Amino acid sequence: MSNNFLSSIKEEIFRINSQESFVEPAIRIFQYQAEKCEPYRRYLELLDCDPLRVRKIEDIPFLPIQLFKTEKIYCGDSEAEMIFTSSSTTGMTPSRHYVADLSLYEKSFTEGFRLQYGDVSQYAILALLPSYLERTGSSLIYMADSLMRQSGNESNGYYLYNHGELYEMLETMKKEGQKTILIGVSFALLDFVANHECIFPSLILIETGGMKGRGIELSRDDIHSHLKKAFGVENVHSEYGMAELLSQAYSSGAGIFSTPPWMKVIIRDLNNPFRKIPEGTPGGINIIDLANAGSCSFIETQDLGTKTAGDHFKILGRIKDSELRGCNLLIG
Repeated sequence: MSNNFLSSIKEEIFRINSQESFVEPAIRIFQYQAEKCEPYRRYLELLDCDPLRVRKIEDIPFLPIQLFKTEKIYCGDSEAEMIFTSSSTTGMTPSRHYVADLSLYEKSFTEGFRLQYGDVSQYAILALLPSYLERTGSSLIYMADSLMRQSGNESNGYYLYNHGELYEMLETMKKEGQKTILIGVSFALLDFVANHECIFPSLILIETGGMKGRGIELSRDDIHSHLKKAFGVENVHSEYGMAELLSQAYSSGAGIFSTPPWMKVIIRDLNNPFRKIPEGTPGGINIIDLANAGSCSFIETQDLGTKTAGDHFKILGRIKDSELRGCNLLIG
């Protein structure tokens, strides 16, 4: 049953091109997950939410993201094809995302990349992702591997702590006029530019966040300012993704993110997680990711942000002391 549903909904998800075409598959996915995902079903019961009476996206409850650490958020009748795990500091429990159909993830990140950057075959892709390479279960590494294969450029590759080799490759790409993407975790990019200055104005530099465990706090603006100077680029791009999601949002500068058509962001009131707040007001970020059809597509994150003009959003940081009320309903 679940495989049949995922097969039938898959093409529909990636044909979405407007708010109007988003609503109907979102409601169908919600009702399917309300039946098949046992922790989500329990959560809805505690909220006294009847899924069959939900007709508007605004009425869908969002599952607190912390439950990916303690519950199996999964709709499949068979074994998951992959389990992605989040990074975590020592002593912390990682999130586990059970993926019923990897082709949904592959289609999502491939189409999401194409919408943002065009055909991946144009690019050489270099990756500076030490904290992800040094563990198993990273959805970011899975995505980078696949995009490198699709690119087919012989210069594609990962760089762990071999910054000298990365510097030489960047210089070579610049001299050859090769379109190049460097995707890196924030602390690793900062470590690289501490000893290497590579002025490469046409480089697409994508930071994925990540200063966890470094003992210092830098704002995204500070990080971007430092990186722009060191690489001579006009803007630093950003990728917003996580193990619990199968889609990514991208920013081409100023920290303003856009989502692909099958992914939406809603801002919630921090004092009442079930109340949505208007554009321009800071609040908690809720995400609808229809590519999560085999787990849960309606996620209440622990990130703080605002909606901007159109369907764009900005990340303001993490919500402090974020033991959100909704989560306690299910685990208390």
